[in-house]
Amino acid sequence: MTQLISAVDNRDHISGNLEAPLELLEYGDYECPYCGAAHPVVKDIQQKLGKDLKFVFRNFPLAKIHRHAFSAAVATEAAGLQGKFWEMHDLIFENQKTLEPENVSYFAEIAGLNLELFGIDIQQKTIIDKVGMDFESGLRSGVNRTPTFFINGKKYEGNWTDGQLLKYLESQLAGILV
Repeated sequence: MTQLISAVDNRDHISGNLEAPLELLEYGDYECPYCGAAHPVVKDIQQKLGKDLKFVFRNFPLAKIHRHAFSAAVATEAAGLQGKFWEMHDLIFENQKTLEPENVSYFAEIAGLNLELFGIDIQQKTIIDKVGMDFESGLRSGVNRTPTFFINGKKYEGNWTDGQLLKYLESQLAGILV
């Protein structure tokens, strides 16, 4: 198994219990149909594992094949500056076939963002650099497709569909809690 090179830290977006025994990290692309299919799978896993799971999302926009992926990642990072990363993350995945700039601005409005500030933030070099750093950390960790998952720092090579990821996480949790 490949190891996660860049450990989770305060630059990451984390959902769930920070002290959870399981850490599920996803490298994802907002325009990737497989990531779109994985989104409800991850939401279900979060609900089922509750306090035993910490979920982390890192940007891995495949900009050469998904023309809106990078700008969507920048938009979620900009939303994060207003404390609304997860709201924007969910809206973009739920509407990933309509990621034109005017639609992303509409999603920002739905998420309750200050639109003037959002317009400024999406142009910030630090936000654009954050997306690039996520991508680079993925490359260094052996990510070559999206979605790619890491569980407690180790690359998950199994199938994430048909409940397989949940079963694997539950088996890992059982081993930890013994």
